[in-house]
Amino acid sequence: MTAQKFNARDVQFQVEDFLNPGTWVSVAPGSASSEGGITTFSRSREYETTDTTTFGSAGQAENQIMQLGKTIKLEGFLLKDPLTGALDPGQALIEAQTERLGTDSQCGFRFWMPGDANWEVWAKATFQIGDTGGGNNDKVGWSVTVTRSGSSTTAVKV
Repeated sequence: MTAQKFNARDVQFQVEDFLNPGTWVSVAPGSASSEGGITTFSRSREYETTDTTTFGSAGQAENQIMQLGKTIKLEGFLLKDPLTGALDPGQALIEAQTERLGTDSQCGFRFWMPGDANWEVWAKATFQIGDTGGGNNDKVGWSVTVTRSGSSTTAVKV
């Protein structure tokens, strides 16, 4: 097997409809007939460590990872229907989700990368919308940071 590069534009993102659990909605997808809204994404990990250095460490620092966090940031363009003003369905769900509090602030998020057989599923995730705006010659920007709560699972991509 030869490892291959893949296009970032082919990664797919979906948010679970909190009013209809089990229903997944694509976030600002592009297609041959329409413009997509996502222009870049970044996936990151955050680590919490604890110092395990002792006298026996002979002056060399030691630590262990105690907690792992994961986030994905999606950035791109705000997508609206020019006649109705309705947001892209995925962007609209995320915008609505950011108004929910407590346990209601969590809902599902999943993503798929080319070559993967399964979605990576974050059954519980929270969403924080970034600044929206633009300059004189810009399209209106949109971004969200999705933070995993708990562990990941997988689901077969159909």
